[in-house]
Amino acid sequence: MSEMETITLWRPVGPAELELLRDTAMRAFPPRLPEQPIFYPVTTRDYAIKIARDWNVPASGSGFVTEFDVRKDYLDHYDVQEAGGRAHREYWIPAEEMDSFNAAIVCKIRVVDIFPEDATV
Repeated sequence: MSEMETITLWRPVGPAELELLRDTAMRAFPPRLPEQPIFYPVTTRDYAIKIARDWNVPASGSGFVTEFDVRKDYLDHYDVQEAGGRAHREYWIPAEEMDSFNAAIVCKIRVVDIFPEDATV
């Protein structure tokens, strides 16, 4: 039997979304709000850091970078999108597919970066 292939993705979140992640024991991302038709996990930690530091901190006082592994066979159904340049690559998962996306996560979601550094996780 071959080992399942996975792809590591990152998701910058603010404190409210981090709390919702905790409510799932760090196993699933929350459903999208009505004004959020797409879920955007990103393909590099550097891009996630930029968003968490430059967008989440000003908007909510702190930003967190989460890291998680997703089954490659699931992600193969989606194209990687460029959001403003080659360094800004992400998957666009429709909001109505969040349950199947979460089911394709094969590990706990980990917090790997915190901004500012003294923010509470």
